[in-house]
Amino acid sequence: MVQLLVTYMEMRTRPTGEPLPSPVENAAFALERLEAEQFLSLYRAVGETLRWDQRLRMPAEALDAFLRSPSTAIYVLRIDGRAVGLCEFDRVDTADIELTHFGLIPDMQGRRLGPYLLDAALRAVWDRAPQRIWLHTDDWDHAKAQDTYRRAGFDIFDQKLEDISE
Repeated sequence: MVQLLVTYMEMRTRPTGEPLPSPVENAAFALERLEAEQFLSLYRAVGETLRWDQRLRMPAEALDAFLRSPSTAIYVLRIDGRAVGLCEFDRVDTADIELTHFGLIPDMQGRRLGPYLLDAALRAVWDRAPQRIWLHTDDWDHAKAQDTYRRAGFDIFDQKLEDISE
């Protein structure tokens, strides 16, 4: 077991100002219904260095149900057709939406694609008129995660040490 500092953040108003422009040509952002194999491939590519494992531990039937659920929204960023990032939301059919996974594959980081993807996805989810969007992040996430979330409009509402098995 290891203790991680988990930070809980929330956003209670939709982003203001103009949407962020795409920082690269040939970038396409869209809500997608991925098959499990496609999803897991992208999930691994984005989350392997961040120790993401939640979706990897799901039984196949549970993952399929999650991916098909109307309460799940997965926004994918593609460059020249290649999936390079994802923004996954759970409970999009409620007033309290959770941003469960967000990130880019490592070779796409540092190009301002993360803020672009997050901004576009948040604006799309706010069209559903939630009361808030929330997330949690921890010490294993990207070093710039909290700063990116703050710039997008999230504020911290709780922090706690949690025991996590390695």
